[in-house]
Amino acid sequence: MKLNTLMMLLEGEPNPTGSIFGSVLMIAMFGIVFYFFLYRPQKKQEKETAEMRNSIELGDVIVTSGGIIGMVVKVKDDMLLIESSGDRTKIQIQKWAVHSIIERANEGMVEEKK
Repeated sequence: MKLNTLMMLLEGEPNPTGSIFGSVLMIAMFGIVFYFFLYRPQKKQEKETAEMRNSIELGDVIVTSGGIIGMVVKVKDDMLLIESSGDRTKIQIQKWAVHSIIERANEGMVEEKK
């Protein structure tokens, strides 16, 4: 019996159990690579963006996803009122539309004191 199995291995006949195990192992490897290179960094970036949007305070200078730059004059739940341009045009936007914070209100005051 052992000689027959050894002959099959030497002749190169396929082993169905080994190929199934190899396929499952390959799928698991793809899953691990997908998690570490795609899913995990995306979730980390989403978390950082949510923290940035939740930390917006009065006086912060922000940029919207549409490219409008303005200073926050009112924060209410998920809405912001920003003042843009020298004409003091006020625009109400949702927090999800904030792309980035250019200048923090408290950091600007600290820089002025120095």
